[in-house]
Parts: sequence; structure tokens; C-alpha cells
Amino acid sequence: MIRIGVLAVQGDVTEHLGMIEVCGAQEVEVRTPAALEIVDGLIIPGGESPTIGKLLSRGGLDVAIKDRARAGMPVYGTCAGMILMAKEATGGEPLMLGLMDIGVARNAYGRQRESFEARLAAPAIDADPFRVAFIRAPVVTRVGQAVQVLATHGNAPVLLQEGRLLVSSFHPEITGYPGIHLYFSQIVRSATAR
Repeated sequence: MIRIGVLAVQGDVTEHLGMIEVCGAQEVEVRTPAALEIVDGLIIPGGESPTIGKLLSRGGLDVAIKDRARAGMPVYGTCAGMILMAKEATGGEPLMLGLMDIGVARNAYGRQRESFEARLAAPAIDADPFRVAFIRAPVVTRVGQAVQVLATHGNAPVLLQEGRLLVSSFHPEITGYPGIHLYFSQIVRSATAR
């Protein structure tokens, strides 16, 4: 059974752990570099990107995540996780892991009261549109050549993949939609099969 970790320093950790269980994978809370070593893939949840960044730096997880991702470990970032994984971010100064060749603008969809749910179409994920939540979501401002856009909302890319890296502006775990996590778990399974 594959082990998928959820970065458990801040944010909506519990909801992601529940989605991992639905995928038939073993869920692991990751708070230290030692815990990161035992997982096959990692989810960086939504939350406060500056806070998560500071906590990553304090515990040495920033370097450990970069090292594991560069060695081929799949990583999925939602909302704040997307911001931390981006090579460029505006609207704040979070510590960035710089893993994915995208640029993002923090909170570009608005403040907490402007949060909303939407139905998205992503044929690579699901034949039918699915419902997700946008909560103080980042907007993608630049997409690198090797990055695939899997879903858009309006004209904005909101679900993107670069190799074994996956990011979303939205939260599928808040609405309980398992398709994105199932897709990510397949990326993890493929990575561990080699």
C-alpha cells in the first residue's frame, strides 16, 4: 500500500487525510523531515502560506521537501500549497519551494467573504463536471512550457500538472470530491512502480 503524507503544520489537514483514505492509500501526518522520508507522495494543504512557509523553514522541511521532490517524489499543493510550490508569487512573501514552473497571485479571487463553490470540467480527471471550493484562492499568472493545464475557471488555469507535480487553486477536499486525490494517488502509484 502506498503512503501519502499531508504536511501537517497548519491548514486543512484532516480533510486531506480523509481523502487519502478514500483512495485506498495509507495516510501519514508529516511534521518533520523524518516523517517525510517514509511517504511516497506529499500533499501540501491550503492554509496561510506565509505561516506554512515559516514553519517549513524552522523545521528544515523546506529543504527536505525540495530534495525529495527533485528526486521524483510526487507533490500535490492546494491553494496555499500551490503558492508555496510556485516559482513566482506576488501579493505576499511566503517562503517558496520553487518546484513548479508557474507564477501565482495570492488571494486574487478575493478575501474570505468572496469564497465560492464552482463546477469544473477536467476530462483527464472525470468525465463529468465536479464541485470544488475556492477560498481566498490564488490566480495563476504564468504557465511554464512543460506545465499542463487540466482545468480552468473562466479564463484562469486552476488545475495544473508538471510531471509528478500537481497544483490546484481550489479545495476538492472541502466539498468531498475525491477525483483529484484519486488522480494524484495514481501519479504516486506510477512513481513507486519504477
